[in-house]
Amino acid sequence: MVFDRQGQEVARHQVEHDQILPRPGWVEHDPLQIAARVNESIAGALNAGGLTAADLAAIGITNQRETTVVWNPKTGRPWYNAIVWQDTRTDRLVSALEARAGELIRSRAGLPPATYFSGGKVQWILENVEGVREAASRGEAVFGNIDTWVIWNLTGGRDGGAHVTDVTNASRTMLMDLRTLDWDDELLQVFGIPREMLPAIRSSSEKAYYGMTLRTGPVGGEVPLCGDLGDQQAATVGQVCVSPGEAKNTYGTGNFMLLNTGRDVVPSKAGLLTTVCYRMDQAEPIYALEGSIAVTGSAVQWLRDQLGIIASAGEVEALATSVPDNGGMYFVPAFSGLFAPHWRSDARGAIVGLSRFNTKAHLARATLEAICYQTRDVADAMVQDSGVQLEVLKVDGGATVNDTLMQLQADILGVPVVRPVVAETTALGAAYAAGLATGFWTGLEDLRQNWKKDRQWEPRWSADQREAGYAGWKKAVARTLDWVEVG
Repeated sequence: MVFDRQGQEVARHQVEHDQILPRPGWVEHDPLQIAARVNESIAGALNAGGLTAADLAAIGITNQRETTVVWNPKTGRPWYNAIVWQDTRTDRLVSALEARAGELIRSRAGLPPATYFSGGKVQWILENVEGVREAASRGEAVFGNIDTWVIWNLTGGRDGGAHVTDVTNASRTMLMDLRTLDWDDELLQVFGIPREMLPAIRSSSEKAYYGMTLRTGPVGGEVPLCGDLGDQQAATVGQVCVSPGEAKNTYGTGNFMLLNTGRDVVPSKAGLLTTVCYRMDQAEPIYALEGSIAVTGSAVQWLRDQLGIIASAGEVEALATSVPDNGGMYFVPAFSGLFAPHWRSDARGAIVGLSRFNTKAHLARATLEAICYQTRDVADAMVQDSGVQLEVLKVDGGATVNDTLMQLQADILGVPVVRPVVAETTALGAAYAAGLATGFWTGLEDLRQNWKKDRQWEPRWSADQREAGYAGWKKAVARTLDWVEVG
C-alpha cells in the first residue's frame, strides 16, 4: 500500500500466498513464495498508482510476527518452510520449557512459554531439520521473522542484504530482554540457539535506515527502508494509540488487542502479554499489554474452505443476518488451542448447543459471535490488569468491513466500536514509522491530525442479554479444555 501525507491510500496491490497444512496442528508458509509475492505486490501498487521509486519518500515493513524462517544467507534458500505463529508442533517442547524456565522467560521476555512464539520454532528447526545446527556454526543458517526475511531480500539478499529486525518483532521471540532490548544470553542458552543466527535489533523507525532498496529490485530504485513494526504494533501506531491508556483491536486471521502502557513494563496477572509497542529512533521504548486470539477471521476461512457453506468470506455476513440470533449454538474455534487470556494448548474446537433447529446460518452467526466473545475475554483481562475501564474500542483490519460483526462487537462488549476511514491501519502504521524516520511526517501530532472516524456502532443489547450470552460462551469454552494431551 502507498499512502500520502494525509495518511490516505494512494494505491494498493495484494496477493494471497498458500497455507501449507502438512499435519494436524502444523501450519507453514513457503518463504520463497512470500518473497515473490512481496515483489509482485510492490510492483503492482506502483503500477496502480502510476508511481516510480522517485515518488517514494520511504518504505516501511509490517509482518506476521512470530512466523519463523531459517535460511542460508549464502544461497538465499530456506532450510525449511516458515513455521507460522498458529503452528502447535512445539507443544511438548514448550511444556518442558515451562517446567524448567517458565518464570525466567516471563520475567525477562514478558511472555508465557507458548507454541505461539518464535524461540520454540527455531529450536524445533535446529533439532529436527538435518544439518541446520552445523550450518549455523558455519554462518550458513540465520533466523528471522517475516520482517527480517523481507528486509534481507529487498536490500540485497545474499549480496549484502541487511539482517535486522525491530524491537517489536524481537519482543515476540521469548529471546529478548524487554528492558535491555537485546538478545538475552541466558534465554538463548535455555533454547539452545546460537546468537550468531539472530538479526541485529533496531528501532521501529530509524533515521540511520536499515538499508536501501535496489535499482534492480521491484521498487526500481534506491529508497530508504527505515520502518519496521510487527503487524499489531503497526496497527496501534496506525490508529495513533500513542498515549498511555489508548487501545485498539485488529481483526484479521486472528484478533489482537493492544493497550499502550507508556514507558512502563506492566507484568500481566490476567493472561495477557507484555510486549514492546514501538520505539521511534533513539527515543525511549513504549510498551503495551496485548491480548492475542489465535482464530477469528480464519474461522470464517474454515467455513469457506473446509465446510464449503460460503463461497467467499464476504458471504458470511448475509448468511449470519438471515437469522435473528445464534439459535442456542456456540462455536469455539480453538483449532490450535486457546491463546489469551486462557493459554490452553490442550483445547480444541467445539460447536455446542446444537439441535435439529440449527442451520448453517446459525453457524455463520455463531462464528461472528465467537470473534466478539473472544475479544470480550481479552477486554475483561485488560481491565483487570490495568484498572482502566474500556470506554470505546478502536477497530481495524480487513474484517471490520463486516458491519454485522462490528454491531455484534458493540453489543457483546457494551461499549461503542469505532472504525477509522483507513481500515488498513497495519500498513498505515508501517508507513508512519518509515515516514517519521525521513521527516515526511515531523512528529506524532501529524499522525493525530490524520486520524478520521468512518463509522461508530452503539450497543443495542440489554445488560441482561449481554451477560446471558457471555455466560453461555464461558460454558462453551469450558467444554473445549483437556481435549488433547500436551507434554
